[in-house]
Amino acid sequence: MKQFSFSDMNRASGEILETALIEPVTLTKRGKEKLVILTAEQYRKLLGRSHTAAYSPEDAPDSVHDELMSGLGALLEDGHV
Repeated sequence: MKQFSFSDMNRASGEILETALIEPVTLTKRGKEKLVILTAEQYRKLLGRSHTAAYSPEDAPDSVHDELMSGLGALLEDGHV
């Protein structure tokens, strides 16, 4: 992983961002790692998610659960299930 300082970011942000499109980049302040820049795809992989969010029934947000139950209810009412 390439490493740049915050000062480098002020001087060469274009180069740093281009590098981040290829590999994660660490930004340091006073010699200590403070930030990591990575692509959205790399971030999703880090989270263990693909392009769209996927949830198990146990960890789905209430809004997703409510939408699922509403859709199932509509299918039952219409006799599709």
